[in-house]
Amino acid sequence: MSELKIEPSEATLGAVVSGVDLSELDDSDWRTIEAGFHDRAVLVFPGQHLSSRDQVAFGRRFGEIEHLFGDAGIIPISNQRLDGSLMEDHEPPMQVMLGNEGWHTDSSYMPLAAKASILSAHVLPPSGGETEWADMRAAYEALDSTLRERVAELSAYHSIRYSQARIGHTNTNEGLYGYHDGDPPRRSLVKFHPVSGRPALFIGRHAYGIPGLDAAESETLLDDLLAFACQPTRIYQHRWQPGDIAIWDNRCVLHRARPYDHSQARVMKHTRIAGDPATETALA
Repeated sequence: MSELKIEPSEATLGAVVSGVDLSELDDSDWRTIEAGFHDRAVLVFPGQHLSSRDQVAFGRRFGEIEHLFGDAGIIPISNQRLDGSLMEDHEPPMQVMLGNEGWHTDSSYMPLAAKASILSAHVLPPSGGETEWADMRAAYEALDSTLRERVAELSAYHSIRYSQARIGHTNTNEGLYGYHDGDPPRRSLVKFHPVSGRPALFIGRHAYGIPGLDAAESETLLDDLLAFACQPTRIYQHRWQPGDIAIWDNRCVLHRARPYDHSQARVMKHTRIAGDPATETALA
């Protein structure tokens, strides 16, 4: 039998895990994976080919599934309809997927932010469609002392309506995941990880409206922070193969999808782990 192996990437985050079958995960291997998750923040498991049921079972190792995912625990991230036809870019689900090409963290726009996300690959285009993750722990550590002091006391609101409108998608997409009727949640720009205690920038495309700054100042600061944070040494990219599955820690990384030819099918399946209300609830 193969032995579980975690091979870190050359970036400050990310690792490839081999020698384990996630559908038959024992407690010893789970503890090793959990430790690797807290250390590297992104874990990729090539060639697992998990069923939806096994993917959700793996997710539940990390916590409760977000309630909006329902009993099934799976949401398709796909440009392909059930009948095999492909969606057009103007359709609401495609607008959200196009928005996902911007750096973001999942559910920051909801009252309870997500702890972790899982994505598995099923049908892939010949090129493009990679996923990238950026290390917000390393980004915070790289800030100069003046900027670190400045952001320490700041917060921002998070809204998917804001982020979609900013790229020209004004359809409110009511009924799609993530659009809710409540006020946009406010979150600190610096988040301390509940397990490691490491500080990280908590920003991304959904963030806007820093209290105490006018709209232009807020937008400039958030854009500058994002550009600074998402630099090559802090970015890990994965080129998907069918059967691959990845999990990442939304509390300390941003992620984005890379563009691909929309005349080709791309079918992924997504599971999201709910945050702990004690640490992932929005500020009052």
